Amino acid sequence: MLHGIVVVDFSHYLPGPFASWRLAQLGAEVIKIEPPSGDRLRPFAEGRLFAAYNVGKQSVALDLKTEAGREQARRLAARADVVIESFRPGVMARLGLGYDDMCRMNEQIIYCSISGFGQQSGRSLLGSHDLNYMALSGLLAQLADERGRPVHPKVTLADFIGGMAAAERILAALFARERTGKGAHLDVSLVDGLTAMMAGHFAIEHGGGPKTGLSELSGEVVCYQLYETKDGRYMSLAALEPHFWRRFCEAVGHPEWTEAQWAPARPGEEVYDGLVALFREKTLSEWSAFAETVDACLAPVLEADEAKRLFAGGQVRRLVAMQPDGVWTAAHGPDGRWDVEAPPKVNEHAYLLKGEE
Repeated sequence: MLHGIVVVDFSHYLPGPFASWRLAQLGAEVIKIEPPSGDRLRPFAEGRLFAAYNVGKQSVALDLKTEAGREQARRLAARADVVIESFRPGVMARLGLGYDDMCRMNEQIIYCSISGFGQQSGRSLLGSHDLNYMALSGLLAQLADERGRPVHPKVTLADFIGGMAAAERILAALFARERTGKGAHLDVSLVDGLTAMMAGHFAIEHGGGPKTGLSELSGEVVCYQLYETKDGRYMSLAALEPHFWRRFCEAVGHPEWTEAQWAPARPGEEVYDGLVALFREKTLSEWSAFAETVDACLAPVLEADEAKRLFAGGQVRRLVAMQPDGVWTAAHGPDGRWDVEAPPKVNEHAYLLKGEE
């Protein structure tokens, strides 16, 4: 889809690289600009995290603290369609690599700046990380235990949702350029996507409703709930539609529960206590087999290794490829670029600079 589109990516860690990884899987040529020591993400988890989100890219090492390095960066960017950067606001401009600098060389450049709070906000220059963005957006308060305490997520949602938002904006800008011939400076913040996700919660609370959104989706009713199994695992039941709930109740031999679809999910409630006891009668494996035969919106809560095998096997969709040197995941579906065997080594594609001299 993006064959012929060149992306020069100056970003580090996760949000920017996640965005350019998604563009690479759509066919774009992504040139990753790294310092001579490499992307700061490379040392984490023995390089596995870097590998996961940088396959399909080319690496060029440049020292942007030197004029020679900055000049080489300008030459690469001059022929690019898209530039991505995730430095603090103002840093790229001070290096002579900001949007205005790039635009003078290439009026059609699409320049995407990814930051925590945007280029010109009250918190633009404050350091923050994923946990902070989730906390400020109101999202973290939604991930609470039964006592209302926020639970520490094991996925950096702001990074990935922010990266997806950046890729979305870049694709829209490329489409607009086809119509107008004009480039753009995209100001993408990591709180943008999280705040957009909270729009419904904000609207409900503003209208006098609860802070936790729809009660039907917030773990307050028996038909949309997590239940523990005999072996200490969990099943997710999401039978919101009456026909799914009826089908589940009949399949487990409790048709009398059909009229109690919206019963409260709390101890002491007859149907809830009955469901808790029911799910503890079978193991996760047994309930998983049941879920494959009864169409009632029931699914096991899988661990990372189990989900990896599920999507590598293709029983649902083939989204994961397991190879001796790594595990590659398709960003957009089963048509992902499985021909990619490994992420780039630091400065592996230095030869690209020769064409810019």
